[in-house]
Amino acid sequence: MSITREVMARTRQRDIALCAMSTATAARAPHEPFGELLRQWRGLRRVSQLDLALTAGVSTRHLSFVETGRAKPSRRLVLLLGEHLEVPLRERNRLLLAAGYAPVYTETSLDAPELAVARQAVRRLLTAHLPFPAVAVDRGWNLVEGNASVTMLLSGVSPELLRPPMNVLRVTLHPDGMAPMIVNLGEWRAHLLGRLRREVAATGDERLVALLEELRGYPCEQQVPEVELPAPGDIVVPLRLRGAAGEELSFFSTVATFGTPLDITLAELSIEAFYPADEATGRAVTAWQA
Repeated sequence: MSITREVMARTRQRDIALCAMSTATAARAPHEPFGELLRQWRGLRRVSQLDLALTAGVSTRHLSFVETGRAKPSRRLVLLLGEHLEVPLRERNRLLLAAGYAPVYTETSLDAPELAVARQAVRRLLTAHLPFPAVAVDRGWNLVEGNASVTMLLSGVSPELLRPPMNVLRVTLHPDGMAPMIVNLGEWRAHLLGRLRREVAATGDERLVALLEELRGYPCEQQVPEVELPAPGDIVVPLRLRGAAGEELSFFSTVATFGTPLDITLAELSIEAFYPADEATGRAVTAWQA
């Protein structure tokens, strides 16, 4: 069995167990003050109480009472506020629980029959991208699925880092992972940490905060730019790798997500596909796959 298939098989078993645990945990989660959560999300989105009230079609007085706990929001209002504040589905369930209502958004394992069509779509995208590497990751950047060419990127990575849940960012930036093979480690590190900071700001996910702090602690001998600036000829931030034969491979990536997800698993799933940034890389990857 290849490294990629073994990792994915173990990951699928873990995901099935975690989805079941997540559902049970949500059902018995302690109620947090709804008003406090709502204020936190208003702060993250930089939306005033007045603006939110106008958008949601309620009076500022009522919204103020809801935030201070003097009034209980209706289920409809909770969902409406979550929609207008663009709260992720997982956190909308938390808002519902805090207001005394049952969660409405499910979290289903990707291997469950209900997500068979979505799973097939993900695997088609990954397979169609061959011979170039592509991965599907969850919100925590844990590997959900990957195509056969991912093995090429994982060559030389410590087996400890490949154990499920295999975190793609950890594998990329860890000194025992891909970091020694990344020619432009400082630039790529700045790019990934910037993306992660933006995701922390968008979701408020404490797990992502912890991951960001962990990654920041990894050593990097190269200068890490504070602002992403293009090098001559670059239109995107490239990933430049040193190949097994000493050649330099250059990739850029695109990210795809489900457009209208109503399940937490699908809402948090993204597919990152790597394309050759030059003809030499394209030829090298094609030859490796053959």
